[in-house]
Amino acid sequence: MKHRSKLSPEQQHAEQQSAAQVNQQQGAREFATAEEMLGFDASQTTVPPQIAERLKQSIAAIAPPPRRSWWQNLLGK
Repeated sequence: MKHRSKLSPEQQHAEQQSAAQVNQQQGAREFATAEEMLGFDASQTTVPPQIAERLKQSIAAIAPPPRRSWWQNLLGK
């Protein structure tokens, strides 16, 4: 049995248009890769100030690796 819509053709058209507008307002997007999606999400997400401060402190606590002189690099020591 075929399902028949109780809406007139004009009402069906208006409903389709409103659904398309909702998709546009919600920002439906397609991404080629997962990395692209994660990058977009990261750009849209704000980091809470407490977490940002803790991250800065953690990065500051990590000592940079000691620099080797040019002759040690050349000799491979």
